[in-house]
Amino acid sequence: MKVVRIIARLNVGGPARHVAWLEAGLRRRGVESLLVAGVVPPGEDDMSYFAERLGVGWQVIPEMSREVSPKDALTVWKLYRLFLRERPDVVHTHTAKAGTVGRAAGMLYRWLTPSALLGRPRACRFVHTYHGHIFHSYYGRRKTRFFLAVEQALARLATDRIVVISPQQLEEIHGRFRVGRPDQFEVIPLGLDTHAFDDWPARRNLLRQEWGAAESDILVGIVGRLTEVKNHRLFLEAAALFKKRRAFEAEAGGPAAEGAGRVRFVVVGDGHLRAELELHAEALGLRDDVLFAGLRDDPENFYPALDVVALTSRNEGTPLTLIEAMANARACVATAVGGVVDLLGGVAEEELRRPHPWQICERGIQVRPGDPEAFAEALAHLAADPALRQALGERGRAYVERSYSVERLVADVERLYGRLAGGAAGAAAESALLKF
Repeated sequence: MKVVRIIARLNVGGPARHVAWLEAGLRRRGVESLLVAGVVPPGEDDMSYFAERLGVGWQVIPEMSREVSPKDALTVWKLYRLFLRERPDVVHTHTAKAGTVGRAAGMLYRWLTPSALLGRPRACRFVHTYHGHIFHSYYGRRKTRFFLAVEQALARLATDRIVVISPQQLEEIHGRFRVGRPDQFEVIPLGLDTHAFDDWPARRNLLRQEWGAAESDILVGIVGRLTEVKNHRLFLEAAALFKKRRAFEAEAGGPAAEGAGRVRFVVVGDGHLRAELELHAEALGLRDDVLFAGLRDDPENFYPALDVVALTSRNEGTPLTLIEAMANARACVATAVGGVVDLLGGVAEEELRRPHPWQICERGIQVRPGDPEAFAEALAHLAADPALRQALGERGRAYVERSYSVERLVADVERLYGRLAGGAAGAAAESALLKF
């Protein structure tokens, strides 16, 4: 079996790590696989070092960029020529831009052959993975409608299987946005090297000392690119509301006056919004309460240092940051978007009866999106209850070890490829195109 895997760029984030783990694992299993990527543009952090550490090389197409560009036509042509040279059995695209240009090139490859005149296109299967989606919270209404129409057309004409990484994402992409047919979808959760975090308790104090945190301090961290969709402004606003609440309780002789640890906030990551967010934190009176730790490539150290891991995104697939937090037995509080709902688990019946805009789930606390007051309330509840933090962390770690190993991910994808390559290549797309 020969596979060509395409990702728009190896920038900091879950998709780059996902494809690197997949490539390394599949190659160890004897699958001949070629990774193709664009370049990381200025203003974004490069994560190609992660693939290099795993011994994964890749071919670069410099014209492949994140935004819509006239260079996209050249990218499609280069990918088409690459398919002619490599003659893959499966082409697997990851992220929106790679999915668009990769599947457009795939239609050329499949049908620009004399045998297509006899109804026999080239035998190649096309798979696309949605790590997230851009159908809301990224662009304006017109641009979003255009991208959605493109995705619906590509699903109909140039895709054999659509991989989503959670049941909630399946409901969004197919149920809400009407992309693809039900029989095209396959749910394959993410995977990661859970063994990297096995001895997290031994590394608990390595960064806490560097960050000046006392043993009794509670560190609330948010991990991710400093970009609009991650909504760090909500995190900072919730921190400011939490600080005011704590000060009021202290004056009233409440929990904050009874020796509860100091709560500090840590922003792990970098991006084009950093300067703006630092100014916002200053304006909110958080100069001494928020640490901007910058980009770090040592998750085995910074997750153990945190007591609570927060996520405030407007839109998510299945965030790797929460999976890694759970792998380190960290309590999580997150906005209820996308695959976050599946990660946090079910809500107890008594919680469903509560009128609050946040609820305690099996493996974390989910909060109504876009509500800093609710997020501050959820943080206050977690900060005041160490037993709850421990219980959520332990259940999260057990769940991740059971469900999110990289070995399971690689095996699931290899089985998918085997089923596709063993079928009548291109039958679904051929039928769809002839009907169209």
